[in-house]
Amino acid sequence: MAETRFPSPFEVPTPEGCEGWEELYPYYYLFSEERREFEDSKFWFFDGMHHPEVLYPFDTITSESWWVALGEMNSRVYIVPPALGIDQRVLNGRLYISANAIMDEEVVGARVAHFMDRAGYYYEHWDELFEKWKTKATETVEELKAIEVPALPEMEALDTVRSGRGITSAYDLLTAYNRVIENMHKIWHLHFEFLNLGYAAYLTYFGLCKQLFPDIADQTVAQMVAGIDVLLFRPDEELKKLARKAVELDVAHVFESRDDPEKVITALEGTDAGRRWIAELEKARDPWFYFSTGSGFYHHHKTWINDLTFPFEGIADYISRIQAGEEISRPMEQVQAERDRLAAEYSALLEGDDLKSFQEHLGLARTVFPFIEDHNFYVEHWHHAVFWNKMREFGQIFVDAGFFDEVDDMFYLHRYEVQSALYDLIASWGVGTPARGPGYWPKEVARRKELFDRLSQWSPVPALGEPPEVVTEPFTIMLWGITTDSIQNWLGLGADDGETDVALKGFAASPGTVEGRARVITNADQLGEILDGEILVCPITNPSWGPVFSKIGAAVTDIGGMMSHASIVCREYGVPAVVGTGFGTKSITTGQMLRVDGSAGTVAVLD
Repeated sequence: MAETRFPSPFEVPTPEGCEGWEELYPYYYLFSEERREFEDSKFWFFDGMHHPEVLYPFDTITSESWWVALGEMNSRVYIVPPALGIDQRVLNGRLYISANAIMDEEVVGARVAHFMDRAGYYYEHWDELFEKWKTKATETVEELKAIEVPALPEMEALDTVRSGRGITSAYDLLTAYNRVIENMHKIWHLHFEFLNLGYAAYLTYFGLCKQLFPDIADQTVAQMVAGIDVLLFRPDEELKKLARKAVELDVAHVFESRDDPEKVITALEGTDAGRRWIAELEKARDPWFYFSTGSGFYHHHKTWINDLTFPFEGIADYISRIQAGEEISRPMEQVQAERDRLAAEYSALLEGDDLKSFQEHLGLARTVFPFIEDHNFYVEHWHHAVFWNKMREFGQIFVDAGFFDEVDDMFYLHRYEVQSALYDLIASWGVGTPARGPGYWPKEVARRKELFDRLSQWSPVPALGEPPEVVTEPFTIMLWGITTDSIQNWLGLGADDGETDVALKGFAASPGTVEGRARVITNADQLGEILDGEILVCPITNPSWGPVFSKIGAAVTDIGGMMSHASIVCREYGVPAVVGTGFGTKSITTGQMLRVDGSAGTVAVLD
């Protein structure tokens, strides 16, 4: 008999050999006896969209930053009527989250006037405030870049004395660390200055469409705000420009071997045309190559700025397509034409106040939509790529002092522990006696690596606690794709649809029907394996995979809702997609013949 609830977080056993995993995380991140009654009363789900892997202790800074920023913008700044923040807990190294909704209608009603006043101001001045936001976000990244991480010298420079400075490299090192940590919190405050309001505007428009047109498909609602050029696609456009420039300069043949990028650059440096192409590459690199092949939330996700393998693979693919006479531009005109056709057809069904309301809400949804995607480049990609590299400068100082064997060992420490290690280091430097760190941390990091490997082998349960009878919280549905049906599927209670070849159901994210061979990808390093026309099956797509969208026939993801980045990206590239299937990567194998119906939200296995 299928279960009707998920296990309590207090019932989930610790995986064998993982005893003591709790020591990796701060006390407030754990399910606890002190809060047991409260925590047991809530429904929690695994955040596989943003944090699909075991959380490195230091990398919790990304999740901890959005924990605060999202919540306070809802609760304390804009006073969103039915929603507070999204709570977080770590269990066996995985992040579980739970939306805090306000159920008391009287309290909700009392918050409406505040929200209309505060959010209304942003909606009325959106374009002006958004331009200010771009400046603030760019300045935040530049502030981060400008932070100098000083080494500790054998003796301070003579100028420290003669200038009467009075403070030292030890002070500079501590303040540099504090400024970098503060900068991460700052960018996440900016992240949510607009984001919740953007989603709220879209959700209001979505609700109005459902009210005016009861039978309208979710996908159709989304298509009417598609076809808007957003910054998130700019890095991919830069790769296309570089591919065209390679053909124009007659250096395309250098990319045919698909050698290591360093070998390609060495070959290009040998000719005048090649050097001209490299100059174009350098123009594109900052900021457009500060792009993560993952979500950007983990330090180990490769970025284009650090590893040119993926972008050069994309350039080589685009060169091949150009030489074959294919069009490599995104199908913007087709997407926009379909968007305008749908909007005109639905407008024609209305008149009077209904027509006016529909057009106003559609207009606002289109106005806010660019931020919903643009922020992702500024924060998770550009800023975080700089942030992880900046933290590695601290890691190198620790390696030089014997605290760690490798630079990235530092990420096995929580940021509070890094600050303690820094104090250990400067105290030793200041008084001239050995620090404890070199004798303590290498052994402790080795223990944590072993523990981490064992935690990585645990398959997280999809949810914890008693599921709600009906999922109504809109962000949970739109972004994460958590619905009443998906919860039923997790519990094994999904109804048999009668179609024997239908393997999976999910959100109809991007229209079209395609048949092709499956290519199951579980990490970005496998993207080079994808062949033309194959159907990409993955946990979640990432924006930096742009070159892949010109090759694949369709996409199927385990995670995501109608407004997840995966859904938006697929619609903008004109790639049929079904998202939020739950079990795609587990139930489909590479090579199987699939039929993906991006309009119905189904995936059928044909062989």
